[in-house]
Amino acid sequence: MDEPSPPSSSAPAAEPSAKRRRGEVDDAEPRSRRGLLVAVALAMGAAAIAGLVLTGMQGKAIYSKPVDELLAQRAKFAGRPVRAEGILVHGSLVKRDQPCEYRFTIEKNGATLPVKYDACVVPDTFRDVEGMDVGVTVEGELQPDDSFLASNVLAKCPSKYEMQQKKQNGEQMPHGPLAAATPPR
Repeated sequence: MDEPSPPSSSAPAAEPSAKRRRGEVDDAEPRSRRGLLVAVALAMGAAAIAGLVLTGMQGKAIYSKPVDELLAQRAKFAGRPVRAEGILVHGSLVKRDQPCEYRFTIEKNGATLPVKYDACVVPDTFRDVEGMDVGVTVEGELQPDDSFLASNVLAKCPSKYEMQQKKQNGEQMPHGPLAAATPPR
């Protein structure tokens, strides 16, 4: 009978593996693998946060369109929150006391939009002044009859330079006196 031969000296001898304690790091584990695991975990966390933010914002976006574009795409924006931008049509601003509301019309590039604003207070700069175009942005919903039910009204102020020019020409200032200009120091 042949006896098994002893292991050759060219093969490395196997060392008994020592048990690791919980929490100890094996230096033999490649660092690139640990880095990859951390990167994957961070990417998953970022994706989860982005998903929560986008889900929370879904349906909350408000489009902002000039009156002419809004009316050209009325089917897309009817019944949705939207901002409409235009110029106040002179002579259209009417305040009703019972019920307290403002009605007016804004226009842009020949397209007009009647607006109903159910509130008693409007911005101080929202006045119909002869010879001055008042830029208006209304926020609310386009109604099926092509009118606009506003929940917020924003009036754009004329620049202080435009107002100073009008004052020098002897015109009445519609929004109160300008502060005296102080020279730069």
